[in-house]
Amino acid sequence: MNARRIRLIVVALGLVALTAAPLWSAKLKDIASFGGVRTNQLVGYGLVVGLNKSGDGNSMRATTVSIVNMLQSMGITVDPRDVKSGNCAAVMVTATLPPFARQGQRLDVTVSSIGDAKSLQGGTLIMCPLRGPDSHVYAVAQGPLSIGGFSAGGGGTSVTSNHPTVGQIPNGGLVEREVPFRLNDLNEVTISLDVQDFTTAVEVAVKINEALHGDFARAADSRTITVKVPPTFEGNVAYLFARIESIDVVMHTSARVVVNERTGTVVMGADVRISPVAIAHGNLHVMITTTPVVSQPAPLSGGRTVVTRQTQVTVAESQAALFSVPAQSSIGDLVAALNAIGVTPRDLVAILQAIKAAGALQAQLEIM
Repeated sequence: MNARRIRLIVVALGLVALTAAPLWSAKLKDIASFGGVRTNQLVGYGLVVGLNKSGDGNSMRATTVSIVNMLQSMGITVDPRDVKSGNCAAVMVTATLPPFARQGQRLDVTVSSIGDAKSLQGGTLIMCPLRGPDSHVYAVAQGPLSIGGFSAGGGGTSVTSNHPTVGQIPNGGLVEREVPFRLNDLNEVTISLDVQDFTTAVEVAVKINEALHGDFARAADSRTITVKVPPTFEGNVAYLFARIESIDVVMHTSARVVVNERTGTVVMGADVRISPVAIAHGNLHVMITTTPVVSQPAPLSGGRTVVTRQTQVTVAESQAALFSVPAQSSIGDLVAALNAIGVTPRDLVAILQAIKAAGALQAQLEIM
């Protein structure tokens, strides 16, 4: 066998391999999430102190009351009328509690002003409890803020860079309470797909059963797959997740066209098909032009010089091009035909809506 024939055979085998490879495949961990493995939102109310007269001021009654309550909790009794809160600001503190967070773990914290503070630059957040949806305290936050900007002014002028009333405290949160969830005690796990599709759900169940060499997974609906923990993974569910999250799955999504009329943006999938249809589209342009004209009276006539306006209305209707789209045409064929006649993105929005109303667009049309 000569070298030329060997090269031809290698190229042919490569083409066969490329043809057999699944298209639009993705790893399961990129298109789905495991039940119980989720983040939780935390929120709290606190005070930022140390501001350079850029705080809420006395107009924000809640800030004054918060300062008085904080001092009373420290054994200091003050008259609210004596409190000046120009260097303090009332804020809302938010953080995200990651899955399997443990006590002592650090969290990034976002601090946002809720009063009329001008800037949080240079401020420090006083210890603030962060609560979950069940009203339990899961973390506390405290520390100096970083706003990544500034706000300065004087003499009636001001300069502002970025957004000075929202700041970050990297690693400013400290986990104090763990979410009760024991992964390795589960007898059945749930997988939720990001996209709702029966074909994809069934294929995911089939792929999992092939990887586990048994009948453990089944599609509960178009988004949910339940997996019974095999005996070999009892007490080691984390290893089961690691085993199945790397499975390659072919995506079977429905054809969809997304339209944003405000911006004229149209996003279309490759599986969109159009039935035979004839399209004609033309634009009507109305242009109104106003020209000021000075009317000058004759000398010694006693008249006044006045300015009048001459208005001209021009109506132009562009010639509509009629073209037909053959059967089983793709969205790329339609776009090429529309680009040939100079259709703008906003015109394309109207055309797609008309094609959908005519029943020729074989896809879901979503308008944002």
